[in-house]
Amino acid sequence: MTQRITILGDGAMATVCSILLTQRGHSVTIWGALEDSIEQLLQTRENPQRLPGVRIPPSVRLTTNEDDCFAGCTMIVNAIPTQFMRGTWQRVGHHIPPAVPIVSVTKGIENHTLLRPTQIIADVLGGKKTLLHGTLCDHPLAVLSGPNIAAELARYLPATSVAAADDPKLAQLVQATFSAEWFRVYTNADLLGVELAGATKNVIAIAAGIVDGLGAGSNAKAALVTRGLVEITRLAVAMGAREDTFSGLAGLGDLITTCFSPEGRNRHVGEQIGKGRTLEEVLSEMSSIAEGVPTTRAVHELSRRHQIEMPITAAVHAVLFQNKDVIAALTELMSRDPKPEHTPTPGPPDHPAQNPSASP
Repeated sequence: MTQRITILGDGAMATVCSILLTQRGHSVTIWGALEDSIEQLLQTRENPQRLPGVRIPPSVRLTTNEDDCFAGCTMIVNAIPTQFMRGTWQRVGHHIPPAVPIVSVTKGIENHTLLRPTQIIADVLGGKKTLLHGTLCDHPLAVLSGPNIAAELARYLPATSVAAADDPKLAQLVQATFSAEWFRVYTNADLLGVELAGATKNVIAIAAGIVDGLGAGSNAKAALVTRGLVEITRLAVAMGAREDTFSGLAGLGDLITTCFSPEGRNRHVGEQIGKGRTLEEVLSEMSSIAEGVPTTRAVHELSRRHQIEMPITAAVHAVLFQNKDVIAALTELMSRDPKPEHTPTPGPPDHPAQNPSASP
């Protein structure tokens, strides 16, 4: 079924989504918050800083006008960086037609609230509270996440992703909307886990970049990525996610891509820090946002609140925000007390699946 889709955001992933969705025959509008940015795109159809050489299809409408960008839309794609989402949705929320499904492709956690992207949207648009997922709203919410480096997608290189929603029919709708010959989409019922996986893997990617910057070798990097997967899974399960989500595309698949791709922004940040540069120097030179930097603060706080041991996350947090020396951080990780590789993964307290009497 042909959709009329409004994409919020004008960055790399918004551009890629516009290309993919237009190729699928959908009508696409890109809304951007900044007039200068949209004006440049109107003139060149290209963002040379984020995706050089990649042109937005001529049929894609570009606008900063929230009054009419949702006219007739049947789906909304959220491609706004996490820390800017709340302000954006407060600006556009009252223009959105009722009951239109919203698909988030953003990967992060809001710092001051510790909310995931779909929770931010629900929080702004209003709704009821539930035990497991927080605030829900009248708009159906879904996530599209996986090992999706934007620059590779823009070159039509084969890729896979996961459409996750609490409603299986919505996940299937997103799957049908985005699937292409070169872009295979699977469905998943674990929206919470898929969204947490997309956010937390960026923290491990920064650590992987630090290992690269230090020249610590492939053995060290493989160990870090493997143990990083263990700790982000441990946190997610404690928060109510399914463990098997983290062995799939949204978990392990996305983690591998982010930690090893030379085009990954978060791995790049870590690599530059490993080479001795400061966080401020690295970020000042980047034209796009490395979501893993603010997400590190949020994940570190979530680990504290849920009493989950996350030594790699703690080390990244100390390096980024407490001026800890990267060599000292790596040495401390390697010299931790010996322990078994596998320990039981704790489940969340009063998880509805374990406690049927828990009230929503």
